[in-house]
Amino acid sequence: GHPLHGPYHDEVYGFPLRGDDALFELLVLELNQAGLSWLTILKKTENFQSAFEGFEIDRVAAYGEDDVARLMGDAGIIRNRLKIAAAIHNAQVIQGLVRRFGSFSAWLDHHHPRPKDDWVKLFKETFHFTGGEITNEFLMSAGYLPGAHRRTCPIYDKIAHLNPPWMRV
Repeated sequence: GHPLHGPYHDEVYGFPLRGDDALFELLVLELNQAGLSWLTILKKTENFQSAFEGFEIDRVAAYGEDDVARLMGDAGIIRNRLKIAAAIHNAQVIQGLVRRFGSFSAWLDHHHPRPKDDWVKLFKETFHFTGGEITNEFLMSAGYLPGAHRRTCPIYDKIAHLNPPWMRV
């Protein structure tokens, strides 16, 4: 397999994801992929982790114009003002979800299960820059929707042993 796609497919994609910062990171990476290849994002993941300070929700939520300017000047990430603004806004939204539900993952669990179209509607109402494809990929990758791997894929059984949310329906 590909040196980046292979390990991502075999060790990350579709595996149940917990931890609010990890979920936030996935959300930011997915929204940055819009209009680009996933390989482009995989190549820039470490740069994103550094530029967004480990995707600590409270830090990113507090970003101001100086941080936006810093990120816009960082060639190691996707320099798109709308995507950067969405990342900051979504961190602030997640702070509110944490206050109401205890964690981002608890909010996801609260709304699970639901059909993909209902998830897409919920994400569009809750977050910025989360259309159908971004929401679907986020939820598949985090283990909330099926479809990351076919049953014939050897990784499917590895994920099944972890009992992701979509299998508990």
